[in-house]
Amino acid sequence: MAGERGNDYEKGKQKTGTTETRGRAGKKGAAEKIRKTLSIGIPAALIAILIIVILVDTFQPFSSATDDTEEASTEETVSYSTDTSLTVADGDTVNIDYVGSVDGVEFSGGSTDGAGADLTIGSGTYIDDFEEQLIGYHPGDTVEVTVTFPEDYGVDDLNGQEAVFEVTINGIYE
Repeated sequence: MAGERGNDYEKGKQKTGTTETRGRAGKKGAAEKIRKTLSIGIPAALIAILIIVILVDTFQPFSSATDDTEEASTEETVSYSTDTSLTVADGDTVNIDYVGSVDGVEFSGGSTDGAGADLTIGSGTYIDDFEEQLIGYHPGDTVEVTVTFPEDYGVDDLNGQEAVFEVTINGIYE
């Protein structure tokens, strides 16, 4: 019977498992719990860090944010003068609006649509002698500028055509 009991004991060990078997199962369970925790915890921690960085950046001390804003706005607020006593001269940068037409018909791309355009007089940026025809005028003046598009301008309807631009001088940069 002792032998049978030993076998029963061995069978019982197999059914319930040994400490060694239970230890391995416990380690597997713990590893699975750690893996699940990390798969949720790491992204959550990264999101929390990102939120903190955004909040810290957003709520920087007001004085340093103001300094940055003042520098940027100073650069951006360089504006033109509308003083009518000023006169457009060679080398001046002016802000203009214009509408161009050929034979009295406005053409596509020939207008600033009221958005204004900056132009340095004498830069050769515009065709023919467009820029030079603005010299001597003042902010607020409307000038009729007549030019001829080059033969190889690149737009069939404009190649070699005479155009008239009604140009309003919005101001002169100082």
